[in-house]
Amino acid sequence: MIGFIVAGLVIGVLARLIKPGKQRLGLVMTLLLGLAGSVIGGLLANLLGTGDIFELNVLGFIAAVIAAVLLIGVAESLSSRRT
Repeated sequence: MIGFIVAGLVIGVLARLIKPGKQRLGLVMTLLLGLAGSVIGGLLANLLGTGDIFELNVLGFIAAVIAAVLLIGVAESLSSRRT
């Protein structure tokens, strides 16, 4: 469980570094989006047959970072609509 949280935080931070521009997201939101991205990446890797959902592999990690970047974009667009 702790490894899943650490991986989610690393994925969230990498996604924020890849996404251009300034994001108005705190550490908790970065962690949550990283966790969501890691679940999506794990599901995708599992569907492709490269490993289990909670198994850390290269394809799952790359998919998780891409999913987290997309989720950050969605979170930014939703927060800009509220203001």
